[in-house]
Amino acid sequence: MRALLLPPHFDPDRVGEVWPVAYEDRAREARSWAANHGLIAAAEDSFRICLLVVDVQNTFCIPAFELFVGGRSGRGAVDDNRRLVEFLYRNLGVITQVLPSLDTHDAMQVFHAIWLIDGDGNHPGPYTLVSAEDVKCGRFRVNPAVADALGLDRDYAERHLAFYTRRLAEGGKYDLTIWPYHAMLGSIGHALVSAVEEAIFFHTIARYSQPEFQVKGHNPLTEHYSILGPEVTEGPDGDRLGVFNQELIERLQTFDAVIVAGQAKSHCLAWTVDDLLEHDEMQVIANRTYLLEDCTSPVVVPGAVDYTDEADAAFARYAAAGMHVVRSTDPIEDWPGMAELVSAANSYSP
Repeated sequence: MRALLLPPHFDPDRVGEVWPVAYEDRAREARSWAANHGLIAAAEDSFRICLLVVDVQNTFCIPAFELFVGGRSGRGAVDDNRRLVEFLYRNLGVITQVLPSLDTHDAMQVFHAIWLIDGDGNHPGPYTLVSAEDVKCGRFRVNPAVADALGLDRDYAERHLAFYTRRLAEGGKYDLTIWPYHAMLGSIGHALVSAVEEAIFFHTIARYSQPEFQVKGHNPLTEHYSILGPEVTEGPDGDRLGVFNQELIERLQTFDAVIVAGQAKSHCLAWTVDDLLEHDEMQVIANRTYLLEDCTSPVVVPGAVDYTDEADAAFARYAAAGMHVVRSTDPIEDWPGMAELVSAANSYSP
């Protein structure tokens, strides 16, 4: 698992910026890089590593964008992505495939302000928490104009909101959060961070490995933090809002090791890992799942919300469940349990 040098095109000072990737230049350089470093096609890997990259999009990762994950340092996602890109380049020869997720939204969704109004017809502000009690007592109700626009029966929309907030509470989830409009389909914010996109493209060409994108979050009636499924899967009448991503579970099981990074440590990444652990088929690979603790940050909005403690508690749970919390700057071969996994994989090789 020899670490590589960083390619000359990479500029760590531009990770927090948005710019067009020079695909043709990077493609030529990637083929040359692969030849010079003796990189083989990913299909030939005897030990298969998946890098699961959660929501590394401009909307979450670029300062001044809609929902920048700054953490307590104020630079969280920028520094996380610099380390993530460096990790991918240095380990280009051993990462078999990258699976990036894309949080994907429209304006009229249950967690955006336009969905709700109070008694005076005003929308809630960003980061407002809406509990089941808030809905029951009439503090907030569904905006009838939204229901009409989406072709929803108004009575159904109200019953859904009451049912939905109750289900969140019963499942131990965060209260319904009114997020700033973010990850809007077709927007610049929806795109991957430029430096990350460039690194994934470089890996694609150098290793002949197509990234497998996971699109989530487009259903207007539910939040969808986890890659594996929505927060609430059924409506008040038993109608299906979404299903568990069984195909992704089966895909992850084909790898000898799964590495997880991305945003946010307190929400989409955390809920993804929670879902992995709750699924019986994934519990058996907990000991070959590695969480890059220095490539993720919690949601912190000074004066509004700070989920740092919740995120740290979640990572402690994951470690207790057998997953490995590691740092991107440490050699992969030195990670706990990695030598045993490589040995076991080689013993099964034909």
